[in-house]
Amino acid sequence: MNPLIRQTILLAGLLTGIFGVSARAQNLDQIGVTLLRTQTTNLDGSGIRVAQPEASAPAFEVNPASVGQPTNRFTYASAAGTATNYPNSVGSESGHADGVGANFYGMTGSGVATNVARVDNFDANYFVNTYVVSNLMVLNDSVVNQSFIFTETNGGHASVGEQQEIDSAYDDYAAQYGTLFISGAGNSGSVSPAATSYNGIGVAAYGGSSSTGPTLDNGRCKPDITAPSGVTSFSTPQVSGAAAVLMQAALRGDGGSDTNAAFDLRTIKALLLNGAVKPANWTNSNSSPLDARYGAGVLNVFNSYKQLAGGKYNPSATDFILTGAAHPPIAVTNVVAANSGWNLQSISSTATNDAVNHYFFNATNGFVVATLVWNRQLGKTNINDLDLFLYDCASSNLVACSTSRVDNVEHIFFARLDAGSYDLQILKNGGTNVVSDNETYALAFAFAPTQLSLARTGTNAVLTWPVYPAGFCVEATTNLAAPTWSTNNFSATLTGSTNILSVPMTNAAQFFRLRSPNF
Repeated sequence: MNPLIRQTILLAGLLTGIFGVSARAQNLDQIGVTLLRTQTTNLDGSGIRVAQPEASAPAFEVNPASVGQPTNRFTYASAAGTATNYPNSVGSESGHADGVGANFYGMTGSGVATNVARVDNFDANYFVNTYVVSNLMVLNDSVVNQSFIFTETNGGHASVGEQQEIDSAYDDYAAQYGTLFISGAGNSGSVSPAATSYNGIGVAAYGGSSSTGPTLDNGRCKPDITAPSGVTSFSTPQVSGAAAVLMQAALRGDGGSDTNAAFDLRTIKALLLNGAVKPANWTNSNSSPLDARYGAGVLNVFNSYKQLAGGKYNPSATDFILTGAAHPPIAVTNVVAANSGWNLQSISSTATNDAVNHYFFNATNGFVVATLVWNRQLGKTNINDLDLFLYDCASSNLVACSTSRVDNVEHIFFARLDAGSYDLQILKNGGTNVVSDNETYALAFAFAPTQLSLARTGTNAVLTWPVYPAGFCVEATTNLAAPTWSTNNFSATLTGSTNILSVPMTNAAQFFRLRSPNF
């Protein structure tokens, strides 16, 4: 890697962008953390080691008191040495680092993963040179939050060649050691490295200043996901905290007995993207699976957790077709028992055949969202070509597909799915122009009904709908001919796994619907 790039790391946000405690608490509501805590027990990142490299040395350190954490939870490292006490001689306090830590693991009402096992706090230049580029040491940390970007020496955007060098270094490290790098996309222009890496997660800021995709090198979809913040420095640690929480849940068996598969960075990435809530103006296409502004949508760790808890499901069937041939549904067998879940699975093509893994579902009216993730392999400059298809088994009609040639993420979101039998297909393109015949992928899926029920209790109308999937609210109107829908400040109560809303009945007509809000 160009040595200049190793030394030209800039912050992805400014200290002035840090929100106050009340705003951060609202973020926890919006990203599903508050709901997750009411529905589960002790999901707080326990047992997961994390890393937080920060730019602008010597000021790179988190002050434990500022995030409400004990000093013995931190290690500090820079070119000046390593310390486990605070303050110390290897660096000094950074307000930016304190703000990032508060959103990541802070105990002051704002952190997502408040009980991580360890925080390794690095000077970013030292971290990149020692670990990612030179590979002189191996991290013991499963999640690395990077609220900084790489630029040229003059402060401009990293060139295409520089971006590719940075991406390769991060992708190789992630592929070799299973480390999940979660990086801020930047606050203007095109997404900056290391958020552009194939195997990491690039994070945008929802409701603030954020860079957009696609990548400059080959037009890949980045960012991968977004979270609420003014700048990406502080949206990124929300996603990092969510990853730590899901990893803890995976290791304690919430996703089933195959904890290694549930913990895999590909599985965690697929679950995070698949649980995201779509803003009203979210869009994608068959060849561009993610939105250029929001990625898969706005982080919702509760949805992601419910899909993890749905369990691991192997393909219903596997078959092979001639390379490039049609692949309509085959005879339905071994229907997947759950409508939300995941899989970590190998698939193998040949020089003359494409491989197809089929997952069969019986779905009710609602929506479907599915995310396919695989890695760029160690030492490779290209990726295998995998695609994602959804077919109606009764008619053999194609309902939706995601067929990007350049992305190692495929994503389907279909909002108005009719009840019926469906074939969700993973296709690995074969032939001679492949990186390898075999590939391991992660799949996360949800076939989710969005049913609003209405009953009468005395003089009130009582509306109920499921807690999962989260991200929906009740809207009302009095006229369907020219409706003006409004939430009318409705406030639902949560009873078990059901949302309950009671509204007074009037003599006027009222109509209600569930809708994913525009945040």
